[in-house]
Amino acid sequence: MSLASMTGFARAQGVAATYAWTWEIKSVNGKGLDIRLRLPQGWDSVESAVRAAAAQRVTRGNVSATLEVRREGAVPTVRVNAPVLDAVLAAIREISKRVEAEPPTLDGILGLKGVMDIADAEENAEARAAAEVAVVKGFEQALASLVKEREREGAALGRILSGHMEAIVKLAAAAESNPARKPEAIRARLAEQVNALLATGERFDADRLHQEAVLLAAKADVREELDRLTAHIEAARALLREGKSVGRRLDFLAQELNREANTLCAKANDVSLTAIGLGLKAAVDQFREQVQNLE
Repeated sequence: MSLASMTGFARAQGVAATYAWTWEIKSVNGKGLDIRLRLPQGWDSVESAVRAAAAQRVTRGNVSATLEVRREGAVPTVRVNAPVLDAVLAAIREISKRVEAEPPTLDGILGLKGVMDIADAEENAEARAAAEVAVVKGFEQALASLVKEREREGAALGRILSGHMEAIVKLAAAAESNPARKPEAIRARLAEQVNALLATGERFDADRLHQEAVLLAAKADVREELDRLTAHIEAARALLREGKSVGRRLDFLAQELNREANTLCAKANDVSLTAIGLGLKAAVDQFREQVQNLE
């Protein structure tokens, strides 16, 4: 399965009976799955089906979906409110007895609030039900496009992550083969330091210095860190091959890789090994930054 990004945009539209609908879906990074819907008034009936469809196709990210619905071809109902019109005409006749003025025009009378009622045509239950089904299918269509967009971007991210992983592998190999980390090299450096102290003429306990040197040599050994780095690298490579919803697990591995790189830098007693550790930290940071975009 391919990797998937958490960002994308999709749009779908269609017509069902007298209803024209449009879906717009966008998704951005998120720690979990957060689905936010904006539905027109009276269309809450499609919410549960839409949420279920989204949860089946997307496992992570902040997903926002907006639905617009228009009725087209439906002739509105125009009705004159006779009681209100009678009251208005009576008032006009009464006022005309007291005030000299031009008589009101027909459009002026009909424009008064309440004289005319213009309402949308009554909905047909079967047409409305068919429109709701079409709207849900339209969402699924837009969702499929969104998933493809996320997978397309995920493929690009996969190539970038593979490049960062190769850099991490090379740095880990460089640390593994670095002569300065070999036990004999560590012992030789510590022996030089002990001999330098003894040569100062100060009174040092040679046995105690030897014991301290042995402890320092054990602390400077980065064998365990390199073994854990190798294990984490293999696990990360396996997840990259597995694909799909591996963002959280890769993020955890990136944290562990960073932990080992920090320890390597802390235990390194040679500038060359420290330089490798710092390069490893930089490569891991770049890797983790891109992992934040994965589903």
